Amino acid sequence: MAVIPPQAAVRSPRARWAMAGIVALVVTADQVTKSFVLTGRIAGGTGWADVRLVRNTGSAGGLAAGHAVLVFLLALAITAVAVTLVLRARRAAMALAFSFVVAGAFGNLADRVFRAPGLGRGAVVDWIHFAGRGGSLNLSDLAINVGVLGAVIAMLATREKAGSTKAVGDTAGS
Repeated sequence: MAVIPPQAAVRSPRARWAMAGIVALVVTADQVTKSFVLTGRIAGGTGWADVRLVRNTGSAGGLAAGHAVLVFLLALAITAVAVTLVLRARRAAMALAFSFVVAGAFGNLADRVFRAPGLGRGAVVDWIHFAGRGGSLNLSDLAINVGVLGAVIAMLATREKAGSTKAVGDTAGS
């Protein structure tokens, strides 16, 4: 079985460029904003959203904090799964949604690789804090959420189309 099926969306040059653009834009914006926060160039807030620097060695919500190498290995595995989903997605909408997930995964993985204390032990820089919400996040986390939401919407839209097509076929045959 081929890694990239013949009907995969990634085989389209237009889709490939769009997916690469999403990944490049999200990773760049994520790393630049993290650097700005670390140097104090972004500070303050609006009341409903504030800048609050947090170095997260765990996964989402600080789960498994203190086990940075384990979290790094898990993040590598999840990134590999997300890349596989992008490569195998048949519909462009699904591939684009998964591209946001891959971009977010790469952005946070870059922190774990390149930030102190070093390879596989680095802390993810979280800095966006919403009022009334316990934790902080970053642009990569937002991209992952957008990607997952987009994938769910794409799946539901595909399911809806398949269901309405089947229903039309069933009544036509009666």
